[in-house]
Amino acid sequence: MTKERISLGRFGEDLARERLKDLGYRILKTNYKCPIGEIDLVARDGDVLVFVEIKTRKNEFLGQVKEAVNSRKQTQLSKVALAYMKSNNLCGSKARFDVVAVALIDGRKEIEVIKNAFELAY
Repeated sequence: MTKERISLGRFGEDLARERLKDLGYRILKTNYKCPIGEIDLVARDGDVLVFVEIKTRKNEFLGQVKEAVNSRKQTQLSKVALAYMKSNNLCGSKARFDVVAVALIDGRKEIEVIKNAFELAY
């Protein structure tokens, strides 16, 4: 992965994190990693545990950005979420998957939070 791409991803994650905080989410963990994979953010939205995938793209519209969380990615995120819940004794918790799409087009920042973007895909 190039330095530019890493930098873009970090910038998008910062924007997404601020948007989620503005919406009342409480961030629990950023870039949760386990042997199975990684989840960008783990948060609480009220009493719901939320696993958040953040996708950032330059020069693409939000619709194109959202499509990046395909069924293969959903399955991977589901496995990592289950591992997080198990390792933190949260298996009985209500949980959902949100996607934050960040599009950077001509100096504009477009950010969309898609709550309950997909069901557990395991």
